[in-house]
Amino acid sequence: MSLDLHFILFLLLRMAIAAAFVVTASIITERSGPVIGALIATLPVSAGPSYVFLAIDHDAAFIAQGALASLPVNAATIFMCLTYVVLSQRHNLVVSCGSAIAVWIVLASMIRQFDWSLTAGLAANLIAFGLCIPLLAGYRHAKMPLVTRRWYDIPMRAALVAILVAIVVSTSGWVGPRISGIIALYPVVFSSIMLILHPRIGGPPTAAVLANSAWGLLGFGMAVAVLHLGAANFGSAIGLSLGLATCIVWNLTLWWNGRRKRMAATTS
Repeated sequence: MSLDLHFILFLLLRMAIAAAFVVTASIITERSGPVIGALIATLPVSAGPSYVFLAIDHDAAFIAQGALASLPVNAATIFMCLTYVVLSQRHNLVVSCGSAIAVWIVLASMIRQFDWSLTAGLAANLIAFGLCIPLLAGYRHAKMPLVTRRWYDIPMRAALVAILVAIVVSTSGWVGPRISGIIALYPVVFSSIMLILHPRIGGPPTAAVLANSAWGLLGFGMAVAVLHLGAANFGSAIGLSLGLATCIVWNLTLWWNGRRKRMAATTS
């Protein structure tokens, strides 16, 4: 088998594995409602496979540096969410989603110009989430109409993630860890939520899903920081495992806390 054919087949396999992750997460999200769905959406459904495949091709230093570049990009994602949530209350999909993606691209381009330290990346996240979480709080509750899945919903999400993985894996060797880390954190799941739900149920209910994701996204940022430290000190496998564990524990804590508050409200 030629090297080119081997690369293409291995790349297709990686794309298929990533697509399988997002299909599974999508089915769970649709059956769980906006709150649980938001927590699942903030798990590393797209970034996780990208980083796993990067770890197969590159050493731990590459992964640690990529995670360091990814950390401030997480702050750009919460601003993307805020932009969509505010605009979607009165505007159509093209204006609200297009503006949100444009904000992410502009911020990611600005982030690319700097060499980020762990402290600076964490500070960027704390400032961004400190500003955005209170602003998003008023949009977390909306009447959720019944959503009927269309045949192309899950294939579209799977295709978006598969394309992202293909771009990250095939270009990482010449763009380096910084650009790879930025591309890996493009919010595919949030973009697909906007594109699929907004035309069907409207802006405010779709915005409620994204607004509920703010706290989960904060935990995702912490997981990226853990990935950086773990990969730098213990290797890629341990770094990836610790990052995933951080996401899961954080989101389970959010779920338990929300459940406890609801139970307290019903008994009072």
